Amino acid sequence: MVASTYKTEVSVATIAATAAGDSATVVYTCPTNHDATVDLILLSNNNAGAKKIYMQWYDLSSTTYYYVLKAHSIAANSTYNVLNSGVLHLHSGDKLVLYGETTNTIEATISVKEYFNPNN
Repeated sequence: MVASTYKTEVSVATIAATAAGDSATVVYTCPTNHDATVDLILLSNNNAGAKKIYMQWYDLSSTTYYYVLKAHSIAANSTYNVLNSGVLHLHSGDKLVLYGETTNTIEATISVKEYFNPNN
């Protein structure tokens, strides 16, 4: 039985990677024996020019990376809310990774609710 209580975690990272998959910057990993509901993914471009960002979800059960966002351009000195009012559900060992067209120009803030799940 999954617990009905949760704890909120926030992860913040500057995206240093410029390549996909294992080479991308890991922004969040769902802990062992937990499920997670991601309710905020805010990307900030701190550069004077527009920059492209890529986001992938790593599904541990299939050991596969899937694109959530691909070559999305964020205007200079602005932010982008990836989920708007939606959510993303992750399971134990799943992770979110990001990479950009250049290093250290995009910052990511991710907020999640983590639920203990002993069956995971």
